[in-house]
Amino acid sequence: MKKFVAGTFAATSIFALAACGSDSAEEEIGTGEDGEPVELRVGASNVPHAEILEQAQPILEEEGVDLQIETYQDYILPNQDLDSGEIDANYFQHIPYLESQIAEHEYDFANAGGIHIEPIGVYSQEHSSLEDLPDGAEILMSNSVADHGRILTMLEAQGLITLDPDVEKTAAEVSDVVENPKNLQFEADYEAALLVQLYENGEGDAVLINSNYAIDAGINPLEDSIALEDSDSPYVNVIAVNSGDEENEAVQKLVEVLTSEEIQDFILEEWGGAVVPVDGE
Repeated sequence: MKKFVAGTFAATSIFALAACGSDSAEEEIGTGEDGEPVELRVGASNVPHAEILEQAQPILEEEGVDLQIETYQDYILPNQDLDSGEIDANYFQHIPYLESQIAEHEYDFANAGGIHIEPIGVYSQEHSSLEDLPDGAEILMSNSVADHGRILTMLEAQGLITLDPDVEKTAAEVSDVVENPKNLQFEADYEAALLVQLYENGEGDAVLINSNYAIDAGINPLEDSIALEDSDSPYVNVIAVNSGDEENEAVQKLVEVLTSEEIQDFILEEWGGAVVPVDGE
């Protein structure tokens, strides 16, 4: 089994094409000089990312790419392992988070293509709608700064708050709230993975939870949330790679398969709109 090495994939494929000059298995994208598939190691969150990758595995195998999936339970290690070369790509993060990690840690990463959106939802054990939230309601949210602008923009769209118009939406913080008629109290001290537990324990008046964590815990964002982010959100989950590897044929084939009609149909059927596919741009 050949492992993915940046810059070698295209070269070995071209060599096979030139040497054989036929439609043999050695000519398929992803095969090396000896016809063996190229191994591509991708780190992913359990749900929905790893499940989507599992659907792509047999398709990629036919294209000469042996997709190996490494699952992660947090948002830190997948980027560390990509940077160190433990994995060839990862699939767990949206664009603003990727950009914030690049800025904070000086990672030399590239976005190889967008795959899907996971609308963030508002959940409450006590209140059936945002309108029911009482004055001074406690709102629990992730401590990930990259999610704050997303959450606040969503709440503004729902009419609960108004943000400073001079602040870029994706970079908004609680301090940028200029109107707050319900005097909402924002608590942003929690790891994203712990928010489901807080919701299930009935803590806070409302909890903002990313759909991947909700789905993984058996919560249906479409049925259980009291409000859900619009599907035209800019927070697209992407395939991230080390810079330069976005041009590698194995990575391009991965993105092509993940944005194919077959995989997009699977996403829609499996999660019924709680996960929304995009066209890969």
